Amino acid sequence: MATKRNADPAPRSARERLLAAADELFYEGGIHTVGIDRVIERAGVAKASLYDCFGSKDELIRAYLQARHEVRKARITQRLERCDTPRQKLLGVFDALCEATAAPGFRGCAFTRVTAETQPSAGVKAVCDEARGWLRELFTSLAREAGVADAAGLARQLALLYDGALAASQVGTGAEAAETARGAAQVMLDAALAAGSST
Repeated sequence: MATKRNADPAPRSARERLLAAADELFYEGGIHTVGIDRVIERAGVAKASLYDCFGSKDELIRAYLQARHEVRKARITQRLERCDTPRQKLLGVFDALCEATAAPGFRGCAFTRVTAETQPSAGVKAVCDEARGWLRELFTSLAREAGVADAAGLARQLALLYDGALAASQVGTGAEAAETARGAAQVMLDAALAAGSST
């Protein structure tokens, strides 16, 4: 008896193809050096499709960063689902960073790279601010749940560690910087918890 072939996946829309091409090209080559024509060619769509879907290169960059933000949120959230306590989750954020920096094709933080390349527009800056804000709020919430007295203060320190590890990993240290940052985060977290219990 003949087996039934799996149905072909639904074809991607022009918007999806443009975003996939932008993600690959912008992350690999940078938003400044990669022009619209290269994105259109890689996506295999007409130039009019880009303007119909996004209106401008700037809006395409904003959408590219927003998609990156959603992927990072999902990756971290999935990693934290394997943790039982707020302390484990705080360190789990750095475990997720270790995994990301060790992945093939890792080229650093997309948000930092965009900011360093050019003066971002209001829309692009808003997405970068949202990504940083989400991480800071996550650190604050988890630190509070863990019982840290100055949760916001520890969150600022952990965010700085996270950003520093990303920057160092971009210049060739791979996951080593993230692993070092995790160790430092553990020391800082344990010190904050000890300080809270002694007051």
